[in-house]
Amino acid sequence: MPEPAKTREPERVILPDAEALAAEAAERFIQLSQEGIAARGRFTVALSGGSTPAKLYACLAEPAQRDRVSWDQTFFFTGDERFVPQDDERSNFGLARRALLEPIGVPESNWFPMPTPPLATDLADAAHRYMDTLATFFQAPRLDAPPVFDLILLGLGDDGHTASLFPGMPALEAQAVWVTGTPPGTLPPPVPRLTLTFPILNCARSTLFLVAGAGKADALQATLKAGALPKTHPAAGIRPANGTLTFLLDQAAAARL
Repeated sequence: MPEPAKTREPERVILPDAEALAAEAAERFIQLSQEGIAARGRFTVALSGGSTPAKLYACLAEPAQRDRVSWDQTFFFTGDERFVPQDDERSNFGLARRALLEPIGVPESNWFPMPTPPLATDLADAAHRYMDTLATFFQAPRLDAPPVFDLILLGLGDDGHTASLFPGMPALEAQAVWVTGTPPGTLPPPVPRLTLTFPILNCARSTLFLVAGAGKADALQATLKAGALPKTHPAAGIRPANGTLTFLLDQAAAARL
């Protein structure tokens, strides 16, 4: 498990409400996509689940925004996933597919969801297969040199978890793999998960936490305080070595900062 890294402090941006947060996130997504495509010919993003990213997806699908992104040069991956079929309402990638990818017509060749039932029935095998997918796409054959996403979207759970890295779980200690399976945490839904691990989550060029609602205020305060431990507040373990880290917050979530 990583110790809190001595890196520059993350940026904190406080918006009036969840709608304003989503609009700011959309603007940053668009800017980063344009920069990534200009620099490298493509934009790679790992998606998050939950109600706040859903608002972001809705913003990006609006006519005024959708034409500002070269979707055929944008490639979508998953930061974590519930081990359920994509058509299950609990699926993170299923949410993104319905809210963003299908409405704007992103080519299916640009979708890279984590394998879940019925395509996969075993967590360990699914994690191994997704590592192979990442290694092939990013041409990253070495485990000690993880792929570098242009953008990773993350949320924050009431218990301090992020992606599907839950307090006290073995996935926090995973250093030799980029993807691992994990049992559910204490928060619903109670289903097994797949998740990216700290080594790859801390390699992104840009990382955006989207945190909204009064229910996140205590977890956010604990995560951002000096000396916060990933063992108890996994989101504190997100400290990109070379990229930028930004917390987009609504006023309710930021109330205790």
